[in-house]
Amino acid sequence: MNKLPEDNLTGVNKSGLHANTPLRYLAASSIIGDKVFNDNNEHMGEIKDIMLDITGGTIDYYVIEFGGFLGIGAKYFAIPFGLLKVDPARKAFLFNQSREMLEKAPGIDIHHWPDTNKEMEASYTYWSFLGD
Repeated sequence: MNKLPEDNLTGVNKSGLHANTPLRYLAASSIIGDKVFNDNNEHMGEIKDIMLDITGGTIDYYVIEFGGFLGIGAKYFAIPFGLLKVDPARKAFLFNQSREMLEKAPGIDIHHWPDTNKEMEASYTYWSFLGD
């Protein structure tokens, strides 16, 4: 019979400061509000929400808020899950696209999402070339 590490039995981290290294798990609540940068270190926005595909049991996309000032004039975009990479050292996410690409992307209506699948389809179509 395999013996579980004591951390798993007590819930107390006795493995040191970086027990989750290499990074494997993140709580959804720890991601909301994280900043997103591109490879040129330009601020691309922040994560406002994480959308789950409840039929498939997967994370489908991140909702990113971009631009605006104090919430006025901000735009919201659905970015497919696989296009953001975690930067653990900065506690941020990387999105390897230019600001211009994001500005031209189809946005989502924050007051009605995720009620409409058309907005999600437009977003996936726009970003689909990145998965090729």
